[in-house]
Amino acid sequence: MLLRLLLPLLCTCLCSCPVSGGKVLVFPLDGSHWVNMKVLLEELHTRGHEVTVLRPLDTWYIKAQAPFYRSITINASTGFSEELIGSFTTKMVQLRREGASVWTRMALQMKIIQLLSEIHYQIKAMMEKVFENQTLMQELRDTHYDLMLTDPAVGGGVLLAHKLKLPLVFNVRWLLQREGHDAIAPTPLSYVLLPIGVTDRMNFLQRLQNMLIFFFMHLQIWYVIDPNYKPFVHKHFGPEVHYMELFQSADIWLMRNDFTFEFPRPTMPNVVYMSGFQCKEPKALSPELEAFVQSAGEHGVIIMTLGTLVAELPHDISEEVAAAFAQLPQKIIWRHKGRRPSTVGNNTLLVDWLPQTDLLAHPQTRLFVAHGGTNGLQEAIHHGVPLVGLPLMFDQHDNFFRMQVRGVAKVLDISTVNREVFLEALKEVLHEPKYRENMKRLSALHRDQPLKPLDRAMFWIEFVMRHGGAKHLVSESYKLSKLQYYCLDVAAFLLALVALSLYVCTKTLRVLWGALFSTSKSKTN
Repeated sequence: MLLRLLLPLLCTCLCSCPVSGGKVLVFPLDGSHWVNMKVLLEELHTRGHEVTVLRPLDTWYIKAQAPFYRSITINASTGFSEELIGSFTTKMVQLRREGASVWTRMALQMKIIQLLSEIHYQIKAMMEKVFENQTLMQELRDTHYDLMLTDPAVGGGVLLAHKLKLPLVFNVRWLLQREGHDAIAPTPLSYVLLPIGVTDRMNFLQRLQNMLIFFFMHLQIWYVIDPNYKPFVHKHFGPEVHYMELFQSADIWLMRNDFTFEFPRPTMPNVVYMSGFQCKEPKALSPELEAFVQSAGEHGVIIMTLGTLVAELPHDISEEVAAAFAQLPQKIIWRHKGRRPSTVGNNTLLVDWLPQTDLLAHPQTRLFVAHGGTNGLQEAIHHGVPLVGLPLMFDQHDNFFRMQVRGVAKVLDISTVNREVFLEALKEVLHEPKYRENMKRLSALHRDQPLKPLDRAMFWIEFVMRHGGAKHLVSESYKLSKLQYYCLDVAAFLLALVALSLYVCTKTLRVLWGALFSTSKSKTN
C-alpha cells in the first residue's frame, strides 16, 4: 500500500525536469512590495538560481548587499523614498481626519494622483538613463538571463524585459493602471467591483457607482500614466505599440491573492494564485518576547502594527489607542515609533520591530490590529487571527471591506477613532465568538490546497525558465483593438447586412407593387 502511494510521487519527481542554475533579473518595487518579493528571491536562491536585483539610488528597503542576490545600482531616483512616502502618509492621515466630505475625498484623491504621477515620471526618467547606458545594457545582454521577474505596479521592469527580449513573470496584485486581473481578463462591471466598498451583489445604484468610478479611473490613467509611458514606448518600441501591450503579453502572472480574499471573477490560464506564499513556518520567539507572551496567561496577546509605510500615528491618536489598550487584561505588543504615549499601560510593550508571522502563529495571539496591507491580512488569514482595522490609504479600505464582509474584522475610521470607540471594537472582536470562528473557517479554506503557494510560484517561474516562456497560456486578446475585442465591427457588418437586405426587399416590393398596379390599371383601361 505504501509503495502504491509513493510510486506516483516518485514518477512526478523524476519527470519534472528541475532547472539548475537559472539566471533571474529582478526589477522590484520598494516598501511592502519588496517585503513579499524578497520571499520569492530567497526561495529562488535556495533552489540554486542566480538572482540579480536592479535598485535605484534612493532605495528604502532594498539593500546593496544580501546573501541571496547580487545588486546593480542605477544612478537614478524612483521618487519612492522614505522621506517622500513618510510626508505623504502624514498628509493623508491629516486629510482623513478632516472627515468624509466630498471635498476631503477629492483632496485625498488628488494627493494620490500627484504622488503616482511623480513616481511614474521618475521611473520613466530612470529607464531613459538605463536604455542610454550602453555599458549597462551590454552587460545585461551578455549575462543571458533566463527571465525577468518584476512588480508591474511600475513599468520599469516590463520596459527593460522587452528591450532585452526576456520572458516576463509578474509578482502582481496591482498594475500601473489598475488591479491586475482587469488588464487581461474579462471584467464585467455588473459584478466585478472596483474599489468602492460593495460586494459582487450590486444593486442598480451600486452598478452605476461602479461604472462612474471606472470612467474616473480612465481619466486618471489619461492624466497620470499615458503622458509618461506613451512617448517612451513610441520612442523605443515603435509608434504602433501601446504600452499596455507590453504588460498584457507577460508569460505568467503570480497573483498575490486568491478567492478566499477576492470575490469570484473571470480569470485567465496564465494567472497563478499564490496568496499566503510569504507565510513560512514560524520561528521561536526570542526568550524575552516569549516570556512576555506567556505572562499574558489565559487572556492572550494582541499585536498591532501599521506596516512598512506608517511608522507612527498622530500623537493624539496614539494616546487614545494606548489608553484603550491599558484597560484590557490582554498583553499588547505594539510596533510603535516616535514619541511614547503618556497613557501606555503596564500591559503594553512598545517595539521598533516585531516578528509578525511568528507572533500571528503563536497560540497566545487573540487579535491583530492592522492597517489593511495585503501581506498582513493574508498572514492573519493563514494563521486564523481575527482583525481590527485602521485603514489609512491606497487599497487598505477595500482590503478591509472584504474582511468585514466575511465576518472576520471590525473596521474603524481614523477620522472618528478615540479610546471608547477603539476599546469597544477590541472587546467586540475578542468576546464575540463569530469573529474567530469565521476566521478559522476562512483559514481552513485558504490552507486546503494540493500545493503550497510558494512551491506553486516556484514551479511556474522554473517552468518559464525551462520552456523560454509560456506563450501558449497568453491570450491574444490584448492584440485586438476595442472594435475587434467587442466585435463591434462584426455587429456593424451584420447590422449593415440586415439594413441592406431590408432596403433591397423594400425596393423589390415597391417595384413589384408598381408593376402589379400598372398591370391592373392596364387591364381596367
